[in-house]
Amino acid sequence: MFEIGNSLREARERKGLAYPEIESATKIRAKYIRALEEEDFTAIPGDAYIRGFLRTYADYLGLDPDVYVDEYASRFLTSWRDELPERPKRRRIRPRERTLERRSLVLVLAGIALVTALVFVAWRYGGSDGSAPPAVGTQGTTQARKQAAPPRQLVLRGVGSGTYVEVRRNKRSGQLMLQGTVGNGQVDRLPGSRFYLLVRRPAGLRVSLEGRAVALPAVGNLRVIVTPLRTTRLSG
Repeated sequence: MFEIGNSLREARERKGLAYPEIESATKIRAKYIRALEEEDFTAIPGDAYIRGFLRTYADYLGLDPDVYVDEYASRFLTSWRDELPERPKRRRIRPRERTLERRSLVLVLAGIALVTALVFVAWRYGGSDGSAPPAVGTQGTTQARKQAAPPRQLVLRGVGSGTYVEVRRNKRSGQLMLQGTVGNGQVDRLPGSRFYLLVRRPAGLRVSLEGRAVALPAVGNLRVIVTPLRTTRLSG
């Protein structure tokens, strides 16, 4: 095992290369080149970028890119995979159980159709003039409540210099909904009511959920679960 960062730095120094020269040749920003040499992979937005930068930088220095990518994957991705929950085993449904389920579904649908028909008949022929007066007061109140209810969505608004954000649905291993930098004035809206957030710099982001502001602890590389009732900080 070797240190990725020290090996890259030593190769660069042997060739007498400066960061601006490397940035111009590889199109990798100087701050990301420093992050590679310091093994500060949290400063680079995403695993795909890290692998691509490692491969390009190592090749530019005349090194074997596969060695560096494989070393990164073996050392820095193991803990991430260990955090993934074990997939639940799917119970095998026997043919007899499947048949019973289908019959139950048919009975439920038939019951719903019967109730719907009875309601329609009662509404159509229940009144003396063949029509039923609408419940104006109740209907108006229900519509007003629907209009007043805030949308079930997460709103991210970049402030200052913005920040890198990763958003997943429900939990840390959930569906990836957003990954990237939210710049100053940029607004992203994501539907739902429970999210996992990774925020590099909380001071560069304003968050609200279902119309309510979410207070984020002023901690770098913050990981939280956000719901309408509470915000839970995660470790690691």
